[in-house]
Amino acid sequence: MDDKHMQIGEVAARTELSLRTIRHYEETGLVIPSARSQGGFRLYTESDIARLMVIRRMKPLGFTLDEMRDLLDATDRLDSDEPDGIDEREALLERIETYEQAAAQKIEDLRIQLARAEDFAATLRARLGTARHEQGTPA
Repeated sequence: MDDKHMQIGEVAARTELSLRTIRHYEETGLVIPSARSQGGFRLYTESDIARLMVIRRMKPLGFTLDEMRDLLDATDRLDSDEPDGIDEREALLERIETYEQAAAQKIEDLRIQLARAEDFAATLRARLGTARHEQGTPA
């Protein structure tokens, strides 16, 4: 990946996360800036942005910070030379697969909620149309 360093403002723009959110993720240990400038400004790399994007995608699905941390740890260890043998590698893959399955279930739950919300909105539209028709008001 590119070793170019970016300040937090550019990272916020690219990830569509607020500065406050990025700082919060740093405080909780989810994403640590790769470097600091001489002036003490946080500096991030493409790798840091990729990590923030994983977090950003997990958040709307309702994953907790601990779950995010666990998944990021598993993917970090899988990507490193750390896994000691095939057993540990398989255990890491199983952890990641558990998160994939949880994400799929959460997505299905959201689809159901969305369908119910759309049905509710359609019911309201129909009710408004009926009421307006009864009053002779254009729908």
